[in-house]
Amino acid sequence: MYDYKNLEDFKEKCGYEIDGRWYPRVTKIIDIKSKPALYYFYGEADSYKAAKEITENSAKEGTLIHEIVEKIMVGERPEIPESVAPAIRGFQDFFENRNINVDKEFVEKRIFHLEHRYAGTIDTLALIDGKFGVLDIKTSQSIYRDYNLQTSAYIEALLEELPSLETRWILRIDQVKKCFKCGATMRPKGGRNKIRKGRAMLCKQESHQWSDLTGVTEIQEFPFWKEDFQAFLGAKKLWEWENLSWLKQAGYL
Repeated sequence: MYDYKNLEDFKEKCGYEIDGRWYPRVTKIIDIKSKPALYYFYGEADSYKAAKEITENSAKEGTLIHEIVEKIMVGERPEIPESVAPAIRGFQDFFENRNINVDKEFVEKRIFHLEHRYAGTIDTLALIDGKFGVLDIKTSQSIYRDYNLQTSAYIEALLEELPSLETRWILRIDQVKKCFKCGATMRPKGGRNKIRKGRAMLCKQESHQWSDLTGVTEIQEFPFWKEDFQAFLGAKKLWEWENLSWLKQAGYL
């Protein structure tokens, strides 16, 4: 359990105050779910401090890509730092060739669910190929199933106001180097070079011939969210159990 300094620290880190009422945050709730890949990463790192630094640097890079992409989506022309230029160029090529429409009103929009008492901030709502839904941007190595918990909570919170919502998408944006010899990929993010094997790992690690950084963009649609939302509510119940004393102090329970 996280050691919060006091009630205000807990409330600030775990939720939002909306119209005089405090709500726990969707992303904080789903943190209760086990993350084996993350534990493995921390376990193989040189130290906890080193792993923490990589994680924080990676998060900063992801936030930067996130902010630039959202501005491009609504027609702005932001400055693009060289450190993330390959990822942004890859996204721009993708965006120009897809029928995606985003309204400024829905970018980084704070939402909440009155009945189930949670809140969150959506990346945006979008109209893609004639379908209206939640669009969530990720800068991770893959599209993970955990994201379905988050986006299902967003859809359910919006349905009363926007009954025309019909689907959700995960848009992943990344940048990697590729080995010309064996097809392996190397992802230099947060100060860590993560290598994924290519064709039977034909190259020894020191003999890879890497390309320049190249942008990677992929989008997946997940139209069925009801079961995911039930799983989210289960995670919420466990999170409430874990934080019972703080939630009682906050007047939430």
